[in-house]
Amino acid sequence: GVSIRLPFEQGANPVIAGDEKSVSMKYFFTRKLMLVKESRAFVCLPGGFGTLDEMFELLTLTQTGKGLPAPIVLLDMPGDDYWSTIQSFVTEQLIPRGLVSEADTSLYLLTDSCDEAQAEITGFYANYDSIRYVGDQAVIRLNHTPTDAQLDDLNERFGYVVSTGRIDRVEPFPEERRNDDRIGLPRIGFMFAQHRYGDLRAMINVLNSYASG
Repeated sequence: GVSIRLPFEQGANPVIAGDEKSVSMKYFFTRKLMLVKESRAFVCLPGGFGTLDEMFELLTLTQTGKGLPAPIVLLDMPGDDYWSTIQSFVTEQLIPRGLVSEADTSLYLLTDSCDEAQAEITGFYANYDSIRYVGDQAVIRLNHTPTDAQLDDLNERFGYVVSTGRIDRVEPFPEERRNDDRIGLPRIGFMFAQHRYGDLRAMINVLNSYASG
């Protein structure tokens, strides 16, 4: 757990309080750095300016490729409209003005169901393992080797995220082999048009759907 030292805020939550893995930070930027660096999934609950700051920075990092793809859940209480009100602002103000793309809404899931939140997090790693960039090439490491039919499906649905060539199976690159970086996993590679991170997130959803048949 990573908390922030403030005179008017509560301490660590009871789940992590007193644990040696609980760390208290003096500065917001170091807290956010550690949260993003060490986490493989994010659940955002209703909160004040600090919560909104963290949530929007997380989305910005993911949208711009400065952060790695990860499941991001905006979790409301049942019947509450905290996050759905934020979503309305995105769809009614930001998207029509061209400030974000409609595809960027693929970066997160908005729900008031804990079961849906859990399914989003566990399902994200059903097939997807990790991503690495080698030059302009995006290399997605998977748990299952894609079939020819699945590759054709990916190219038909997401060919527009490829700057040249097509999405295809690839062997580990020398840069990956030098670091022994997930070299035992199957992978796909493509020349990524690096402004379509919302579409990349949608592609990961499709890759994960292949794992369920």
